[in-house]
Amino acid sequence: MSRVYLDNAATTKIRPEALDAMTAAYSDYGNPSSVHHEGQSARKALECARETIAAHLNCDPAEVYFTSGGTESDNWAISFAGNKDSNRRNIITSSIEHPAVLQACKRKEEEGFHVTYLPVDQYGSVSTDDLEKVISDDTALVSVMMVNNEIGTIEPIIKLSEIAHAHGALFHTDAVQAAGSLPVDFSDLQADLVSFSSHKFYGPSGVGGLLVRRGLKIPSFIVGGSQEYGHRAGTENLPGIIGMAEALKIAFSEMDANIGHILDLRNLLCQSLKNKCTQVLFHGDTEVSHPGIVNFYIPGMDGEKMLLLLDYAGFAVSGGAACSSKDHEVSHVLKAIGASEEEAGNSLRVSIGTYNTEQDIVSFVSAFEEILKKSL
Repeated sequence: MSRVYLDNAATTKIRPEALDAMTAAYSDYGNPSSVHHEGQSARKALECARETIAAHLNCDPAEVYFTSGGTESDNWAISFAGNKDSNRRNIITSSIEHPAVLQACKRKEEEGFHVTYLPVDQYGSVSTDDLEKVISDDTALVSVMMVNNEIGTIEPIIKLSEIAHAHGALFHTDAVQAAGSLPVDFSDLQADLVSFSSHKFYGPSGVGGLLVRRGLKIPSFIVGGSQEYGHRAGTENLPGIIGMAEALKIAFSEMDANIGHILDLRNLLCQSLKNKCTQVLFHGDTEVSHPGIVNFYIPGMDGEKMLLLLDYAGFAVSGGAACSSKDHEVSHVLKAIGASEEEAGNSLRVSIGTYNTEQDIVSFVSAFEEILKKSL
């Protein structure tokens, strides 16, 4: 049975070009910290990858720090709170952030920080007015994600960062769901810290990065070595970093075409669901959102059962955030936008990617309609 993968917000298929680049890197081994020829060759490859990533994210190579992925990058970013000014003990974030941010904030609360959680509207958008109301001279860091991973809402990052800076606070954005699929320009965003992750843009898993504005005093996150300018110890995952750089380079070269392709498939999906299931309810902002993320609910639908039946029929979709799908907890994102317990618990997320086709969408809607009829 051929399968259709529609869970690209969870992870993406690695590009053949990225895999080829990694294979070559594994063959030409060497530790970038070693002084011999092999080590210096590895160092050159590492810095070349850093320069490639910096060029596409519009930052200086010295502002790129490699990590194991988005979760580590988010954790590291939150650790900046209070580092610039130890008298500032307040962190502001949104109520719909990824758990990597929310749980890192909880840890800061245990350290004596006060965390303010901004509400969102029915579309999942953070209000600049709400930020203005709660920010103060005690605020150390504001962290708001660029694109929500469950409903796809794109936040007003530039305006939010301007407010943070006007009050002397640092600004971080989790761009994990945006980088590689949407334009992410470090300079234009005016952020101090930006998280990204390779496996969201058809690169390898287990590698990502944190962009850190030049001039910031950086707290070491992992100690034990001098890697990453002395602030993130551990031998670099060179093949992964090289694969990530290759994937990002291709993603940017094909971005306009891919956005158009994915938008066409999204429109087909949404219109087909409306035609076949007139009661369908879409979550999030359909106008200002990630082109590939569609989150919806149909009254009477058992989301968990539908997820399993669709999987059995050959379709991979998500029942919410993939990171917490085993917890059987109602989505904190859907609750934050006002969804009822039933709506939040039984919603499905379809996330379309570069490799999906029109036939994938047609087949999915047909199977979904058939399964729904039998289930209701």
